[in-house]
Amino acid sequence: MREETNRQGASLGFPVSEIWRYASLYCRETLVRGRALVLSAWLPLCRFSPGRRAARLLVAPTDLRIADPLEAEDLLEGRFSLAGAVLETGGRPAFSFDMPSLAFERELASFSWLRHLRTRRSEDANIFARAAVLSFLRRHRAVRGPVWQTDATVWRLSAWLSHSTIVLKGADTGFYRRFVDQIARHERVLRGRYRALPRDETRLQAAIVLAMTAISLDLSDHRKREAARRLDEELERQILPDGGHIARSPDALVSILLRLLPLRQTYINLDQILPKRLVPSIDRAYAALNFFRHRDGDLALFNGTGLVPGTALSALLRYDETGGAVFRALPHTGFDRLQAEKTTLIADTGRPLSVHLSKTAHAGAAAFEMSAGKNRFIVNAGVPLAASDAVIRMARMTAAHSAVTIDDRTAMQFSRSGFLGPVACGGITRVERSRDTDENGHDCLVMQHDGYLNRFGLMFQRRLTLSPDGSEITGTDGFRRKNEQMPAHNDRYIAIARFHLHPAIWTMQEDEDTIFMTAPDNESWLFSAPGLAPAIEDDLFFAASAGQTASRQIVIAWTVGEHPDIHWRMNRLS
Repeated sequence: MREETNRQGASLGFPVSEIWRYASLYCRETLVRGRALVLSAWLPLCRFSPGRRAARLLVAPTDLRIADPLEAEDLLEGRFSLAGAVLETGGRPAFSFDMPSLAFERELASFSWLRHLRTRRSEDANIFARAAVLSFLRRHRAVRGPVWQTDATVWRLSAWLSHSTIVLKGADTGFYRRFVDQIARHERVLRGRYRALPRDETRLQAAIVLAMTAISLDLSDHRKREAARRLDEELERQILPDGGHIARSPDALVSILLRLLPLRQTYINLDQILPKRLVPSIDRAYAALNFFRHRDGDLALFNGTGLVPGTALSALLRYDETGGAVFRALPHTGFDRLQAEKTTLIADTGRPLSVHLSKTAHAGAAAFEMSAGKNRFIVNAGVPLAASDAVIRMARMTAAHSAVTIDDRTAMQFSRSGFLGPVACGGITRVERSRDTDENGHDCLVMQHDGYLNRFGLMFQRRLTLSPDGSEITGTDGFRRKNEQMPAHNDRYIAIARFHLHPAIWTMQEDEDTIFMTAPDNESWLFSAPGLAPAIEDDLFFAASAGQTASRQIVIAWTVGEHPDIHWRMNRLS
């Protein structure tokens, strides 16, 4: 039986251990879905009943995101530009049209675009907002479909609370009553679903907006205490001791802080008792956010992070009370930061913290980004603001990171099963790191992962070293078999180290082993790999403001059996 299983596994091209892993994932997903059904079935009926009618809205929480007057002008002219598509309404209700795409429909139904109407203090803007709300309620009366998925419901409830003044100014009593009732309905829907939600950012965002609704509406003291307790529990589980979020994504920290800060201020404005973990969680999250910032102010592109508008970061940093201190590492989240003078390296030294969280994780273990002065030189590809599933899959691959692949295989495989979702189903299960300072004061980081062990029998190792003055970076990339044994001389696997360059960096091949890199402000570095013929190749950068953008990458290809280790370096030019 064992021999037959091995033959079948080989014929499919999968190691037997990965076949068993796939089977266990299907079993796990079945149990998770069964548990969610049981929890939903046992929810008290009162959670879906209207209950005591909310008397009024007490406050409109602040939305920290910047409002754009040009966007407001387009909206009032009936032009919605969302999720990479445009809808011209010609004055008709927005939700009476067939939507250009599912992503467009979800973003339209999130009502996050309401913030732009803040810039137009006119009756036209108020009438437009009310018409959009009524159009939504007519088309999506039943709680079903993509626009009633939990994340979309969270966004919409948050937007309606924050921009209720735009919607309600000039409204009659009938509309006011209907709007407040719909906010209460959204709160009941989210509260009813909450126990069955998996532990991820959406669950935390739901806890935040439920707490916001409890104090913004005229709800009972019991409901307010329940919402605060729910939020405290989720903050304890999701904001790690080092401040990172369990999704290991810098972008998640931005989204969470953009909701937590207005919540804190609303509690203070209403003279309500703050949840115990609210302020400490904000402080820790700020410390982690500063960890991920390069010197140009942008965030490192790990685990689903793309372009984060500078306006959003600026809005957040105005409220940073941590003093801007930067940690050397986030050990619980799994990242290290090497910094000397004006040079910064940020490296991924972790793995997904749960099976469910691997659905949004990227195969970027041991990848790094490097910035010098105000310029990012080495980056990961990031993700575009609006992308198809195919592009997102591409962005999650190891090849889209400044990391190393074998035979163009990614270090973490992702399922394409509609039942499982894009969960990690093979590859990395263990990442190890160590860090010290050598006798010359160089900061040394060593990383190792098992992403290629099952398929190739090899562990990957990377060593990064930064000099005390920040002028030299040295790297060693290599492979070992189990128990630190060297690869066999006849191993013909082709390894490729990729160093993705920011689109602003100009490059030139100086000689066979050396590449010149320079930034717009003339900050210049030499990349060299003696005897390895590093090459400049075309590339794609997903996290540009204009979307997918052409860029360049430095590529080193070698045969594992001939070169178990390769050495490269980067030197700043004076």
